[in-house]
Amino acid sequence: MKSILLLSDTHGYLDPKIEKYILQADEIWHAGDIGSVELADQISAQKPLRAVYGNIDDAKLRRMFPLNQVFECEGLKVYMTHIGGYPGKYPERIRKMIESEKPGLFICGHSHILKVMYDKHYQLVHMNPGAAGKHGFHQKKTLIRFSIAEGKIISPEVIEIGNRVSV
Repeated sequence: MKSILLLSDTHGYLDPKIEKYILQADEIWHAGDIGSVELADQISAQKPLRAVYGNIDDAKLRRMFPLNQVFECEGLKVYMTHIGGYPGKYPERIRKMIESEKPGLFICGHSHILKVMYDKHYQLVHMNPGAAGKHGFHQKKTLIRFSIAEGKIISPEVIEIGNRVSV
């Protein structure tokens, strides 16, 4: 069994409240718009980091991380990218990847809108952790933690770590 912490859209800011969740996880997955090499290095110095680059990520981050990650974790096939849409509204590039790779878990970021839902058409779980950074229109900084064992997602939990901006 592996414990996963899923982040997206940090935009170069790692809220100190996230640190304890990083320490509790086996792996950190980041669905793009990391924002800085320093943030990626800070996370990967603590735990294994799997990430994709997002639309705001510079050339250095694009050399460090791919546009798409397709991998298996504890018997579950995972497809992660930054801009992915959502069930019923996937862009053509995403539909083609989902159809060819047949993941059980599809992860994306970009929208800053937290979503965890089952896609009946493609028989997969769709996750977007929202945004953990302080840039964007989201009101709350969010992330998702879950475990994977024997090809199944176990105990998914949405974590709110506070308001996007202090008031």
